Amino acid sequence: MRPAGRRRTDPRWTVRWRRGPGLCDYTPAVIATVVHLHGLGSSPRSPKALALARRLEPLGVRYRVPDLEVPSFERITLSAVIERAAAELAAAGDGPLALVGSSFGGLAALHLADRRPRVAARVERMALLAPALDLGEGRERQLDGDWLERWRSDGFLELPHSASGSPRPVHYGLVEDLRRYDSYAVRVGMPILIYHGRRDESVPYQQSVRFADRRPNVTLRLLDTDHSLDGEMDAVADGLVEFFGVGRR
Repeated sequence: MRPAGRRRTDPRWTVRWRRGPGLCDYTPAVIATVVHLHGLGSSPRSPKALALARRLEPLGVRYRVPDLEVPSFERITLSAVIERAAAELAAAGDGPLALVGSSFGGLAALHLADRRPRVAARVERMALLAPALDLGEGRERQLDGDWLERWRSDGFLELPHSASGSPRPVHYGLVEDLRRYDSYAVRVGMPILIYHGRRDESVPYQQSVRFADRRPNVTLRLLDTDHSLDGEMDAVADGLVEFFGVGRR
């Protein structure tokens, strides 16, 4: 299905879904604290987190980036990451909150809002950066055809770990845990802004297209870049400043 109302803005694509409520129809909330959920194999020092913190902190925003390798990278599960993120939200200071989720962190942010609505009640806005809404589909592009069966039989599979610079093993329990979650079935009503690269080699941008379709609270912006959003982080930061309503004090 082609998205309605798509328009070209050079050099980026902006996709607006349906006629009616959209990103620009919301009165911006002045966000006091942003909690950033980094991706699988990344860290609180991820390039995306650092770039956005550099832009938003001078505008008076507290930018928190928890370590999400819980209980460890080797034994990580989405459920454990959600609990860690929920604790971070509970410990955040006063004022409206926003969630930023990058890749696997985007998956965690979305399901945190869906599964833990009381904890997420203070979250006014959510921004997802190349969210890995279907982790298995993304891995099919990078691994051999029988990778899932090998992972199950061996118990561990080596996955990229950008924070250390070399692959590290992850237990098959991650796959078993992920089967409890369906990103396309979530019901999250807050305004959501998604940035995704059309040249993403890790997470197909069509995942974000599918998620945004028929959700009037979601604005999707497709960029001419890859999974890292390389070359577009200034544009992303500009968009989040507007979306979060900061710099207006």
